[in-house]
Amino acid sequence: MSVRGLLAGQGKDHAAQAEHVILFWNGGGMSHIDTWDPKPGRPTGGEFDAISTSADGARISEIFPQLAAQMKHCALIRSIAGTQGDHGRATHQLQTSYLPFPNLVYPGIGSVVAHELPNLGDLPAYISISGQAPRAGYLGQKCEAYFVPGPGDKDPYLAFPEGIADYRGNKRLEVLAKFNKRFNGNSTDERLKATQTSIDEAVELMRSPALEAFEFKNVKPETLARYGNNPFGRGALLAKRLVEKGVRFVQINRGGYDTHQQNFPAMRDHGEIMDPALASLVSDLAESGLLKKTLIVMLSEFGRTPKINKDSGRDHWASVFSCFLAGGGIRGGTVIGSSDEDGAMPADRPVQVPEIHASICHALGINPNKEVMTPLSRPMKLVDNGAPVMELFA
Repeated sequence: MSVRGLLAGQGKDHAAQAEHVILFWNGGGMSHIDTWDPKPGRPTGGEFDAISTSADGARISEIFPQLAAQMKHCALIRSIAGTQGDHGRATHQLQTSYLPFPNLVYPGIGSVVAHELPNLGDLPAYISISGQAPRAGYLGQKCEAYFVPGPGDKDPYLAFPEGIADYRGNKRLEVLAKFNKRFNGNSTDERLKATQTSIDEAVELMRSPALEAFEFKNVKPETLARYGNNPFGRGALLAKRLVEKGVRFVQINRGGYDTHQQNFPAMRDHGEIMDPALASLVSDLAESGLLKKTLIVMLSEFGRTPKINKDSGRDHWASVFSCFLAGGGIRGGTVIGSSDEDGAMPADRPVQVPEIHASICHALGINPNKEVMTPLSRPMKLVDNGAPVMELFA
C-alpha cells in the first residue's frame, strides 16, 4: 500500500487493548494552566506551583499531589486545538465529536461504545453518574445511558413498591406484557419498540444480583475515605465497581469549572476533591490489573484564558486546552503536544477534538470511520473525521 493508503487505514484493523472506559466530564471549562499544563514563572501562570511526578519530565499543578505519584500510568494531551468557546456547542463537540446540527441528534461517545461492543454482564453497558449524558440519537434506545443520580444510593425504581411482594409484582409484569403485546400488535412505530426495550432492560436489571455494585453497604469506611466521601469520590469508586462487573462505559459528571471569578480558590477546592479520587482509582485498577483493560479519560469543554481577569478569574478559552488519560493501552508517562509559553496556543502537535474520540475507539478496537445508518437512511461515521493519536499507545 502507498503511504497515503496506510494512513487512511490507520485504526481500522486493530485488536482491542481496552474493554471499558471511565469518562470524567468536568463541566464549565476546566483551566488547563491550573491543572495539566502549568506555566510557572510566567505572568499567566497564576498562584499554583508545578510539581514533579512519577513520569519523568511531566509536571502538573500542585493541586494534584497524590495523583502525581500515579502519573507513570497516565498520559496528557496538552495541545487540543478547540474551536468552540460557547458552553453548549463545545460540550456537544467534546462529547460527540460532531458540531451541533439542527436535523440530527448525534450520539455521545458512550452510546457509540454501547452500540459497537457486546454487553459483558447484566448491568447496562452505559451508565452516567451524577448528571445526564448525551442522548443516543440515531443509535437507538438500547444505547441510551442508565442514569444514577446519587452514587452509592439504591435506585428506588429497580424494586417493587413497598407492600408489593415479588410474586404479586411479577404477576403484574406478566399482565403488562400481555397488554403491551396486544396494543403494539404489528406496529412498526419506533417509539413503541423503544418503550418495550426500556421495560425489558429494567426488568432484567431489577432481577440481577449484579445490582449490589451500586450499593456501598459493604464498602470499608477506610476505602470510602480514601476516595473521598463526596459525590465525586463516591462516583469514582462506583465507576471502579461497575467496570469490575463488566460495564463498558461509565461517565461521571461534575460541574463548577466556569471560574470567571476567584479561579484559584475554586480550583484548589476542586483539587482537594479530585486528587484523592483519581489517584485511588488509578492505583486500585493498576494493582488489580484492570487498568490495562480500562481507559480513563478526563475532559472539559475548553480551557480558560491565560490572562487573569480583574475578578481574579479566567474566562473561556478554546484555542488550546488539555486532556488527561490513563490505562487501556495508553503509554504511561506520556505527554503529547505542548502549548506555547503562556498556554495560549498549540506550540506543536495540535490535536483536533475528533482525534480524541478516534483514540478512544482505537483503544477499544472500534473503527472510528465505520458508517451507521440514521432512520432517514443517511450514513454517518462513528467519529467526525478523526484519526487516533497513535503516540498515546504503547
